[in-house]
Amino acid sequence: MSQAPLVLVDGSSYLYRAFHALPPLATSKGQQTGAVKGVLNMLKSLRKQYPDSPFAVVFDAKGGTFRDAMFAEYKANRPPMPEELRGQVEPLHASVRALGYPLLCVEGVEADDVIGTLARQCAAQGRDVVISTGDKDMAQLVCQHVTLVNTMTGSVYDIEGVRQKFGVGPELIIDYLALMGDKVDNIPGVPGVGEKTALGLLVGVGGGLDVLYANLDKVPELPIRGAKTLPAKLIEHKDMAYLSYQLATIKIDLELDIAVDDLHPGEPDREALVALYSELEFRGWLDELQRQAGKAPAKAALRPAAPGLFDEAAPASADAPAVESVATDTAYETVLDQQRFDAWLEKLRVAEVIAFDTETTSLDPQQAQVVGVSFSVSPHEAAYVPLAHSYMGVPEQLDRDAVLAALRPILEDPAKAKVGQHAKYDMNVLAHASTPIMVQGVAFDTMLESYVLDSTATRHDMDSLALRYLDHGTIRFEDIAGKGAKQLTFDQIALEQAGPYAAEDADITLRLHQTLWARLQETPTLARVLQEIEMPLVPVLARIERQGALVDAKLLGQHSVELGERLVELERQAFAIAGEEFNLGSPKQLGAILYEKLGLPVISKTATGQASTAEAVLAELAEQDYELPKVLMQYRSLSKLKSTYTDRLPEQINPRTGRIHTSYHQAVTATGRLSSSDPNLQNIPIRTAEGRRIRQAFIAPAGYKLVAADYSQIELRIMAHLAQDEGLLDAFRHDRDVHRATAAEVFGVELDAVSGDQRRSAKAINFGLIYGMSAFGLAKQIGVDRKQSQAYIDRYFARYPGVLAYMERTREQAAAQGYVETLFGRRLYLPDIHAKNPSLRKGAERTAINAPMQGTAADIMKRAMVAVDSWLTRSGLDAKVILQVHDELVLEVREDRVAEVSAELKRLMSAAAELDVPLLVDVGVGDNWDEAH
Repeated sequence: MSQAPLVLVDGSSYLYRAFHALPPLATSKGQQTGAVKGVLNMLKSLRKQYPDSPFAVVFDAKGGTFRDAMFAEYKANRPPMPEELRGQVEPLHASVRALGYPLLCVEGVEADDVIGTLARQCAAQGRDVVISTGDKDMAQLVCQHVTLVNTMTGSVYDIEGVRQKFGVGPELIIDYLALMGDKVDNIPGVPGVGEKTALGLLVGVGGGLDVLYANLDKVPELPIRGAKTLPAKLIEHKDMAYLSYQLATIKIDLELDIAVDDLHPGEPDREALVALYSELEFRGWLDELQRQAGKAPAKAALRPAAPGLFDEAAPASADAPAVESVATDTAYETVLDQQRFDAWLEKLRVAEVIAFDTETTSLDPQQAQVVGVSFSVSPHEAAYVPLAHSYMGVPEQLDRDAVLAALRPILEDPAKAKVGQHAKYDMNVLAHASTPIMVQGVAFDTMLESYVLDSTATRHDMDSLALRYLDHGTIRFEDIAGKGAKQLTFDQIALEQAGPYAAEDADITLRLHQTLWARLQETPTLARVLQEIEMPLVPVLARIERQGALVDAKLLGQHSVELGERLVELERQAFAIAGEEFNLGSPKQLGAILYEKLGLPVISKTATGQASTAEAVLAELAEQDYELPKVLMQYRSLSKLKSTYTDRLPEQINPRTGRIHTSYHQAVTATGRLSSSDPNLQNIPIRTAEGRRIRQAFIAPAGYKLVAADYSQIELRIMAHLAQDEGLLDAFRHDRDVHRATAAEVFGVELDAVSGDQRRSAKAINFGLIYGMSAFGLAKQIGVDRKQSQAYIDRYFARYPGVLAYMERTREQAAAQGYVETLFGRRLYLPDIHAKNPSLRKGAERTAINAPMQGTAADIMKRAMVAVDSWLTRSGLDAKVILQVHDELVLEVREDRVAEVSAELKRLMSAAAELDVPLLVDVGVGDNWDEAH
């Protein structure tokens, strides 16, 4: 008998975890596949780690179990399996079997029980067992021969590991669960006993439930909160505690007709895998199968999966062993001498395309220091040049400034094509280096190549892209640096680990580029979006971020004090309405006040059945004129402004520049719009006095003005162009107030007789239809009943039939091809357009209608930014773009150049696209952002 450990995989656990942990992934037909791919990646990697072991993947069978008969409410709190996950179960099972992995499902019991029985049988024979799971219940199975591997966290639990993790050994885990219960499985436990109390009881009496109940007289003296009341509580709920004990106990004595040595994986069924991978559109794996069949050279092996695909690895120390990350056909080197650096310089000089990356001390590009640089010029070959590692015993490194000076001519050469992953970060880091390098010639960015190819298919970070497009598990930063408070900065990481990690970054960047660019070229419109919109914007955004915006910290401080005083006042109002003091931030206390004491109607409930106090619920209650929800909505709004902006913005002022430097993101929103963070400038409210005061803190320095240029009703103008509706086209061509014109049509009145309320309702209709608002939603917004709202919508479509035709045409196109396009050819894929769930499908249809407008507006803004930046660079004018928010650009301009810049800014932005209606731009000037807007 082979003595390799038996490996048992908790397939049901990982199916759910992969579904929730990984970004959604779907085929062109809308079949969800993300969980399938995630679990298969984990299984393949785990198998590499234990190549000689018996190996089984265990899933829950359909139907109830003996625990349901024991306790009818068992797992009653669990919501039904999402439709998007349910459809992935059978493809996963089929894939597991096709890979040759034994798959076990036993009716009437759970996967845990099958795993527990097999594990205990092997342990009784003195054979080691590895259980791959993220389920804490499994800790009860740990013994001398049974170990848990949590593939989600990289944690390994033996007997001592369980004791450190839970505070008790494996022998008391069932008692621990019985006392505190389990909300996920609806194991009741003893009411009022949580983790700390359960642990205190078991440790305090030195045993499990039986010992506890035999020594209840000792409980009041234990150092546990509320110890004196615990004996009565334990006596009252004794039956529930012992029932919970039974529910939490994993069976280890099932009669299974399974021999462990029969669990060795068989040969993969290549024909079945080809069919499955084709259906699921796992192109990388399909290509690999085809290469193997043609006896093509094997590609680099994946990194072993210990800790694993979804891991958050345990912290690594500087003297930890190097991570094995590459196969024998991958050549990575760490460059420590001048001769090897010179050799790489020559490679860079003659290369057609250079993949480059920086390793730094911080994620903030404005403050990060360069620790090292890495390069690749051919697949599977890369080098890392360490420059500033500083741990004890680090080998001598090349001089940082000398290396950067030698690299500068290559990196600043606009004719030398370069590719990066999120290259804007590296460009900004190098621009601030001790020997500054103004990188030019960045022709490609793999993050943006993936984003343009399909913005919704995956996250666009390197780890996700390598997994999706190369079927390669990368070395994660946490693998070599640890995580949490003890995480090392890159300069503290040993070169044995840092070198392969950094070199892999450059290699994967090059390999991703080759894969993604080939796919983009298959669709020339997408290739143009990348080359003509996204890539030219990268250096523009880099310059805007480096420039930063000047803010008045003193003004923000004053505003913060005033907001604090207003919050105290609102808190007092809330207490007065409630008739008692309570924690406004506590959902439990707030729920008790709203629903139990004040008797307000319950609009919706949480997943655990509690009356919800979510913001949307409070907003609806406030609309129904309930006083306390109104106060709470004001309190939450002002509290968010204070914590996010007036308190936080002064802390975000860069000490080197005295300015705030937001980060702009090109690959976050699905439609192409830019987003920003640290700070997020998109969410500063502009319709409230408090929000405008925050904008007043963004100021022009002495001798300068802020110039703000804002597109006027750009999405409605794009709607008119796309829909080709004569009524809308005519209104915009003649510069009529489109909301007033719509009001005249919908309400059947003369244009000059339209009232303010009618115009506001027409505005809600115009924008509401763009965003797919229903008659019910519109009725709530404009304060009429649903029947009247529907009548307005019907009249709107009767007056503007081109809009209705556009919507119907777009829905049909989306369903037929699975995506919609902007005016410039950007695609937005709609994975839910064929969803069986009606709400998901309707949501995808609404997105299909809106996305071409929102995406086209984003493309126009990006084109305008490139044009404005190019003009400012050529002209040499003392003017710089400092902010981009929604449809607005904000510039800092020397006072004597304001008129010239304003006029050209308006012209360039208006010319960013040719529509069948004019693109109007409003330009304002002021000493602060609010004045200029």
